[in-house]
Amino acid sequence: MTATIKIGPHAVGAGERPFVVAEMSGNHNGDLNRALAIVDAVAASGAHALKLQTYRPDTITIDVDTPAFRISSGHELWGGENLYRLYERAHTPYEWHAPIFERAREQGLTVFSSPFDATAVELLESLGAPAYKIASSELVDLPLIRLVASTGKPMVISTGMATVAEIDAAVRTARAGGAAGIVLLACTASYPAPPADSNLRRLPVLAGAFDVPVGLSDHTPGIGVAVASVALGACFIEKHVTLDRADGGVDSDFSLNPAELTALVAESGRAYEALGGTAIGPTPAEREGLRFRRSLFVVEDVRAGDPVTAHNVRSIRPAGGLAPVEIDRVLGRTFTTDVPRGTPLSWDQI
Repeated sequence: MTATIKIGPHAVGAGERPFVVAEMSGNHNGDLNRALAIVDAVAASGAHALKLQTYRPDTITIDVDTPAFRISSGHELWGGENLYRLYERAHTPYEWHAPIFERAREQGLTVFSSPFDATAVELLESLGAPAYKIASSELVDLPLIRLVASTGKPMVISTGMATVAEIDAAVRTARAGGAAGIVLLACTASYPAPPADSNLRRLPVLAGAFDVPVGLSDHTPGIGVAVASVALGACFIEKHVTLDRADGGVDSDFSLNPAELTALVAESGRAYEALGGTAIGPTPAEREGLRFRRSLFVVEDVRAGDPVTAHNVRSIRPAGGLAPVEIDRVLGRTFTTDVPRGTPLSWDQI
């Protein structure tokens, strides 16, 4: 049984409603006011948390422009871009973190981030981050995981691109380092991600193999994949969010707008409610419906001695008479008493 962990005031686990996290990433487009507007939109959507990415270009790569430091030319969004220049555009300046954290908390949001080096962890600790996210590409950076785990906070680890052995090493490192619980996220680390690559059936496999709550870091268009993940056990859903995809930005193509984020919160909650239990049989909500199952009724006024025919006894709604399956046993018999139209048929009448 996987444990439930706490991220801020929220319980995250298999027995809890999905914890919906909005990732701002670089969708602020270099404008702090836009970043704060995204915070407000996330809060209005009903999402539970806002997540940032905490790095500078120099903490995630170096300023070198050789083929190794360029994204492949065929990439759908960032083809041919230099890594350093991309991260210059996409990063959230360190000095913005305090006002963003403050605005999120004022709006009732839990706010945390993905750190990419020790300076990021130091900043986030100073801001009282309640949890940390390890990005898919950093899953293999065990020293970083060890450092983050040493904070004693819960850790959320994305598993995009990772083998089982790599996930196992990351989980073991986080546990040994003192993490206060772990959530593993299924993730397809392509941007945008094809829904067919989501492989949601791996969610229960991850939960069973590592005995942790599981969720989804989703880069597919729309909310369908994220909502479907709830049926496979996802209790944590992370989606990128922007104010309007038409505004552009490094992640806008695979980000939700505020209305879609609102729909995700509502529909993932409905999906969770729909899971229910394993019992087969009528539910309390179906009690009224049971009254309107079909049964055998007398549908014409009859006298004692009249034969039972297909014209005076039929299977109709509501319930109350003999079961419809008894029709062959009653046809051809005779009525023992007068019976008015609309009376449920019973054995003592024939």
